Amino acid sequence: MHFAIFQTTLAQLATVHPISWFQAVALGLLQGVTELFPVSSLGHTVLFPSLFGWNTLVRFQSRPESPWLAFVVMLHVGSAIGLLIYFWRDWIKIITAFFSTLGKRRISTPTERLAWLIISASIPTGILGLALEHPIRVALAKPISAAIFLVVNGGILISAERLRRRAEVRAVALRQGAAAEGFRRLDTLEFREAGVLGLAQSGGLIPGISRDGMVMSAGLLRGLDNEDAARYSFLLATPIILAAGIFKLSDLTGPLGNGIRGQAVVAAACAAVAGILSVHYLLRYFKTRNLIPFGIYCILFGAVMIVYTSVSRPSVTRRQLYGRRAGRRSVTIRTPARSSAAAATRTGAYWSRAPRTATTRPATDCSGVARPTRAA
Repeated sequence: MHFAIFQTTLAQLATVHPISWFQAVALGLLQGVTELFPVSSLGHTVLFPSLFGWNTLVRFQSRPESPWLAFVVMLHVGSAIGLLIYFWRDWIKIITAFFSTLGKRRISTPTERLAWLIISASIPTGILGLALEHPIRVALAKPISAAIFLVVNGGILISAERLRRRAEVRAVALRQGAAAEGFRRLDTLEFREAGVLGLAQSGGLIPGISRDGMVMSAGLLRGLDNEDAARYSFLLATPIILAAGIFKLSDLTGPLGNGIRGQAVVAAACAAVAGILSVHYLLRYFKTRNLIPFGIYCILFGAVMIVYTSVSRPSVTRRQLYGRRAGRRSVTIRTPARSSAAAATRTGAYWSRAPRTATTRPATDCSGVARPTRAA
């Protein structure tokens, strides 16, 4: 009786608080780092609950409606806030330059061109996001598919670094006035090229494919260096992530947010702090280094998770086992007519036993015939 009450209380607590405070902090930090590193934040937030045995979150991830949706909204808002804080000076210049072009109806400075490059790339990303985000998430927000696409992401990053050395890419850079080191400047991108980079960014809708990694790879193939490709990807990600978070904010304020709003705010704060530190590190990193280490990591981690998710199976608890078998029809086994115990009922996984009395189990002689017994 007491154990049944205890189980009911745990179930009620799990419903009210489907995401713990520890999980909120861990996932917030994970989001802030992997959103900017070219390793797919969405892929990692799908894989890590499976890796650590957070089975409730694993079940929530691919459901059309669940508290996980409201939680992810705040994760993305936190990442966008971190980017806005780090690039606030750049965004003031970009927004000012945008309104300046509306007044004079021409583009005359690199900052004004950058503003329209961001707009040109954001349009296809926004359209595809509105049309495909929900069906892709429901179909692919599963550990095994995220692991597979993480390997694909690693292959794309390594391939981009190798293909950038080809003569065709260098020819594109030279036509656009490449500098002495052989790379073109960011403000020399054409608007149709920015649109292509926006389409590449849409690959981030797939769990396991990095939004920033796709933009960086496409930028390298158009003659940009790693630093400019990274900076453009971070600036391009800011309005997209923020708009997606605001668009789905109703999930958090609605019934799906019940019991997780406090955890979501904490996770967003952690994501913002981790995002600021990550972008500061990456901008310094890409001044002298490339995408190959991230590609190797994605391939190795993705391969390990493919094996892990393939061989591991969720354990079936005794309570779940009883729950599965509870619907089976009871089987009644009757004892001989002369027995004082009329029947013993078998239900599910165990036998229902009557209290042990002198008449519960008839005594038998060696021939198997029940002998009369005295009442207790």
